[in-house]
Amino acid sequence: MRPIRLVALIPAILVLAATGCGGNGEKGDATPAKSSGPAYDGPMIDPEVAIINVEGMGEMVVELLPGKAPRTVENFKKLAREGFYDGTTFHRVVPGFMIQGGDPNTRDRDPRNDGRGGPGYTIKGEFSDIKHVRGILSMARRGNPDSGGSQFFVIVDNAPHLDNGYAAFGRVISGIEVADKVVAVPRDKFGRHGPRDRPLEDVRVTIRIEPAATPEGEG
Repeated sequence: MRPIRLVALIPAILVLAATGCGGNGEKGDATPAKSSGPAYDGPMIDPEVAIINVEGMGEMVVELLPGKAPRTVENFKKLAREGFYDGTTFHRVVPGFMIQGGDPNTRDRDPRNDGRGGPGYTIKGEFSDIKHVRGILSMARRGNPDSGGSQFFVIVDNAPHLDNGYAAFGRVISGIEVADKVVAVPRDKFGRHGPRDRPLEDVRVTIRIEPAATPEGEG
């Protein structure tokens, strides 16, 4: 199975590389397509936030956006509550682009399988008008628009070539400097010991779901 990857390609090539998760390894259609389904009538912003704790670096607080990607938010929260992400790593970091994590394979001692794992199922892609600007949390996938599962990425610099092709489902509202620390770690640029751009030392995370803070004067 190929690694699940996001690649910053030249403008003339907008078909992005395999980035998603799941265990079927199917190649799929690389053409972005909007998902279909029943209308969503819940809140635009989730009453809960995701806290991504990066070992030794700090925490990112992520506002979740079910109004744009309800299935994706529900799946992410479910996996986080089950402890699925705890002990995984950011296995790919690309300065000027993004940091990618969420692969359960990163818990083992074999870097060669990093980027290939997922929860054992895939979810339907939910592509919207959210721009992939700095701080956006989005789902990784393979070429098939409906091949995401557990892997995600945080944008550290604007990436308009991902717009309407990846399911953006959250935004960092506090702690984006933690992503900057992650993207600055020494990495295996050429993939000598595993996937390209893997940190030389593991950058481990835990993710928890908590109620969003109530603005002062409310509640």
